Amino acid sequence: MGISTFKGGVHPYDGKELAMGEAIREIRPKGTMVYPLSQHIGAPAKPVVQKGDKVLVGQTIAEAGGFISAPVISSVSGSVKAIEKRLTPGGAMAESILIESDQNDEKIPGFGEKRDYKSLSREEIVSIVRDAGIVGLGGAGFPTAVKLSPKEPEKIDYFLVNGAECEPYLCSDYRDMLEYPERLIGGLRVLLRLFPNAAGKICIEDNKPEAIKKLSELVKSEDRMEVLSLRTRYPQGGERQLIYAATGRKINSSMLPADAGVVVDNVDTVIAIYDAVCESMPLVRRILTVTGDAVVKPGNFRVPLGISYQEIIDAAGGFKEDPEKVISGGPMMGVPLFKLDVPLVKNSSSILAFLKDPVSAEPTTACINCGRCVSACPENLMPTLMMQSALRKDTARFTKLYGMECIECGCCSYVCPAKRPLTQGFKEMKRRVNAERRAAAMKAREAEGKKEGEKK
Repeated sequence: MGISTFKGGVHPYDGKELAMGEAIREIRPKGTMVYPLSQHIGAPAKPVVQKGDKVLVGQTIAEAGGFISAPVISSVSGSVKAIEKRLTPGGAMAESILIESDQNDEKIPGFGEKRDYKSLSREEIVSIVRDAGIVGLGGAGFPTAVKLSPKEPEKIDYFLVNGAECEPYLCSDYRDMLEYPERLIGGLRVLLRLFPNAAGKICIEDNKPEAIKKLSELVKSEDRMEVLSLRTRYPQGGERQLIYAATGRKINSSMLPADAGVVVDNVDTVIAIYDAVCESMPLVRRILTVTGDAVVKPGNFRVPLGISYQEIIDAAGGFKEDPEKVISGGPMMGVPLFKLDVPLVKNSSSILAFLKDPVSAEPTTACINCGRCVSACPENLMPTLMMQSALRKDTARFTKLYGMECIECGCCSYVCPAKRPLTQGFKEMKRRVNAERRAAAMKAREAEGKKEGEKK
């Protein structure tokens, strides 16, 4: 069964009981749909439609802008209203395609047709995944086709399905595993065809016994699959922590999981791969949790990409009263929202709304050198010293302290009795270090170009 956990981490109140028992419900959009061209790590997608064009469900409206990029697919039929900058859940303005739905849901030819993955080559499967616009739906948004194209696929020993869902309050992956287990296993079959020497492990935290039981029963006859029960601990679903818990192998920021013979995908991503390869359905939807003590009817929803967060909240009954804090994503790694007029994007995992913000209620004080952040850090870093570097904007010292290995999980901030904004400080320092590296690389290229020019 392998190692069941990792060193460090925390055990926050998980809040999952609010929505865990709620079956997935469908939401049909009413208003204008907004599709940002940057819904993934890498280059923004490039529009292939223009204002006034008619589009169908499943139609590509923006193509990948590079190798590390992903196309954007329309989730409704209608007409292109505009291409303009719009606010995204992450707080940035991004060029977006606006589509006015005609409410007819007219689909492209072949949408939903059955397809036998066994008749497809490796290249054909990867191409289908790429054209379907699939990215990591666990929150990272890395283009999945790139992840499925390591240099030496025969050296991949493990394909891990990340069903840990360790973030508090989030339940959508759990509901996926309960309601669509056959699609999940079907997607894993497709993926194991790409990696002939890999064992498939569906990794689930042990606070989800029903999912473990159901999937364990269904994989009994599968020679290359097993369900791995992991100890409940945040951030068990972090890629590095999951790989170590499931295989005993370690990776760092300079490595890809494939370098350690492992590929990891989130539960909903694997189901999206099944939908694309076996059902001819590109990525036009995602499952997300809407919950928190400010929500009238917490639940899990199947929603079309591009729908407004406000429409999703309305489908959950609205708010009991104005919430003090609304978050896109989980409470540990999510992003605070200041307005709900933003579109659901591929890496939107949940909407949380709380009547009171527990963080803002407590003042920040000086570090008392208690060491709790050191014990909690899953990367075995020294947050106390890293924060000193952050306050001085000392990027050289921050780098020497392995600050770039920080996974921004929030464990240090969570356990800090002084309520210091450790994670925020480390995020800012990582951005500063990366900016300095980009500037240095550009300067080196310019110097090299100057040398070449002098030679000529």
